[in-house]
Amino acid sequence: MKDSIDVKSSSGSYKVSVGRSIFKQAVQQIKQTHSFKECFLFVDENVWIYHQEQITDAFHQAGYTFQYQVIPEGEQSKTVSQWKKLVDYLLRSGVRRNTPLFAIGGGVTGDLSGFVASATMRGIPLVHIPTTLLAMVDSSVGGKTGVNHKTGKNLIGSFYQPLEVVADLDFLETLPSREWQNGLSEILKYGAIRDKQIIERSTFFLEEDRTPARHPELTQLVLDCAQIKARVVEKDEFEAGTRAHLNFGHTFAHAMEKAADFSKLSHGEAVYLGMLAAIHLSNLTGTGSALDDTPLRKFRNLYSFKITGESLNISALLQTMKRDKKVVDDNYRFILLHDWQQPAVVTVTNDDLIEKAWLTIRKELS
Repeated sequence: MKDSIDVKSSSGSYKVSVGRSIFKQAVQQIKQTHSFKECFLFVDENVWIYHQEQITDAFHQAGYTFQYQVIPEGEQSKTVSQWKKLVDYLLRSGVRRNTPLFAIGGGVTGDLSGFVASATMRGIPLVHIPTTLLAMVDSSVGGKTGVNHKTGKNLIGSFYQPLEVVADLDFLETLPSREWQNGLSEILKYGAIRDKQIIERSTFFLEEDRTPARHPELTQLVLDCAQIKARVVEKDEFEAGTRAHLNFGHTFAHAMEKAADFSKLSHGEAVYLGMLAAIHLSNLTGTGSALDDTPLRKFRNLYSFKITGESLNISALLQTMKRDKKVVDDNYRFILLHDWQQPAVVTVTNDDLIEKAWLTIRKELS
């Protein structure tokens, strides 16, 4: 069973398919549709450990000749040096303008592979095979690619749309619990900015008697979140306006990730804390109308943080935020909420209010 949506972009439309046991057939259809004979695979190292046989069988049976690289897990792989290493590999291995690159993994593999594909020969075909919940609902859709810099997260990159996205939920069977929380944070974000019912529909994550991977609601939830992302991106592909709403909680999150050396705090954990801070800042600035963060707090016990509040230096965090992509004319810009489902881009010039929002995170981690 599979469902799909179409995403319109400046480079043409592409399909996002979501379902169970659809990977093998999708690989065959992509080859037949585009007459590809050879391809490259960039695969997350944990995905390769658990699914190597399934992946290689699918490409062999489809008739591909392929070469592959295994991408080390974690944000530490999203570097300029790793990007250069992979571009060098493709060029030395005989890549052509029409040779597709399949990015098989989570957000790190997708972001890194997308940036490689966008730059190699000024663009080679890219197919996303997201294998984490976060990548399925968010990062594989919309064309954002890039790597981190020592001054901040995702500061080097490009917009580059894929040829197709195939989200096979079977890959989630081996997903660690921390990765489920990463994806859940982005799902909750969609509930906050666009459809509050998504938050209530996600309460099955709180069930202890079975893994979310087997819940009957999961396929539709993933598809609905991907569709929200797609519709936002279609209206603002290059983030000149409303696409910024997708960054709700992320200005705080990216600063925390850097403070934690991109290792002690996962992206989803940081986004969850960042959304709580953004709700508080919405109230402090008068943007919100006495917003209550209870809908998000019911998921708090799912998160186990490895950093303490005392480890967060607010002065340093403010300086990191100043280097965020959303800063304009040295002013902090946040995605805040007037109310649930009513996001807005708000410039905040009062550092005291931002510090108070940070203090809520420090308290949360105490």
